[in-house]
Amino acid sequence: MAPVSRARRGSMMPAARAVLAALLLAAPLAAGRAEPAPSPPRIKTIAVHARTLDAFKPGDPSQRRFGLLEFRGGLVLTSPHRGFGGLSAIRVDAKGEGFLALSDHGDWFTGRIAYAGQQPVGLTDVKTAPMLGADGAPLAAKGWFDTESLALDGAIAYVGIERVNQIVRFDFAQGGIGSRGSPIKVPPAVSRLPFNKGLEALVFVPPGLPLAGTLIAISERGLDGAGNILGFLIGGPAPGEFSVRRNGGYDVSDATLLPGGDLLLLERRLSLMSGGGIRIRRVRLDSVRPGAVIDGGILFEADLGYEIDNMEGISAHVSPQGETVLTLISDDNFSMIQRTLLLQFTLAEP
Repeated sequence: MAPVSRARRGSMMPAARAVLAALLLAAPLAAGRAEPAPSPPRIKTIAVHARTLDAFKPGDPSQRRFGLLEFRGGLVLTSPHRGFGGLSAIRVDAKGEGFLALSDHGDWFTGRIAYAGQQPVGLTDVKTAPMLGADGAPLAAKGWFDTESLALDGAIAYVGIERVNQIVRFDFAQGGIGSRGSPIKVPPAVSRLPFNKGLEALVFVPPGLPLAGTLIAISERGLDGAGNILGFLIGGPAPGEFSVRRNGGYDVSDATLLPGGDLLLLERRLSLMSGGGIRIRRVRLDSVRPGAVIDGGILFEADLGYEIDNMEGISAHVSPQGETVLTLISDDNFSMIQRTLLLQFTLAEP
């Protein structure tokens, strides 16, 4: 869908929430002449405007605790740049300032989160560039634009592309967001995931944790024979398949690792009957192994009565005060009735 301009919006009224739930469901070469080499990518600096959200529950800024999370603050983000939006994954650095995000139109976004105390108040130094393939052309030019998931291993970035069920590896040491990516080998079962319900979450397990060196890939709603969500362990000490227990009508939208090693699953539910909702489950990393059906306790759950949208990205870092902070980002689908939200919470029980 082509992007459209958007005005500032506050919390959604009930009618708009119903429309949102419905929308989310609907959801030549010259012969004999060599083509010139692709020109270097144009990395653009863009303006991003932010309106702060002081309350997660509209009209009640005094309520800060939601499940096992405490609300730190949020932002409603807009930009005059036509390509801004559709943010499907985010990774925040160890200081909680620098971020790398991607859109489902095949674009990178980098920048810094500005704070007033612990509350996010804006984004600065925001840059964007198209994701490039090995030939230097944008991935989107060959239909690889549904970029939904992101994992980092130092300077190496892995990007999951949902509709074609591919994973592309980028070496940021070779040019940052201007670097070129190449597909990696994925298990054959990945290519059989349903159209538009394929790879949705990627996590790379660092040294010192169970499954160190493994790329964990989880589908949105590729189901096993028991109706649970398929996941894959790629590389590492024990490659194979596992499943995520599916319940409550939720699908996986992203995942991240806590500093201590537990796996967090960000999930969303879209229904014309019950509207939309999100939740976060916490799973022990040592329970993730070939053949396992993993499950975990619910840290947090919210519906469209709160300041949420189509939340698709999650990242975790530790603040200078030692608090575990979760950052969530939403994919507005370039829609006038949706918003690009950045939300931050403190994990009350790390």
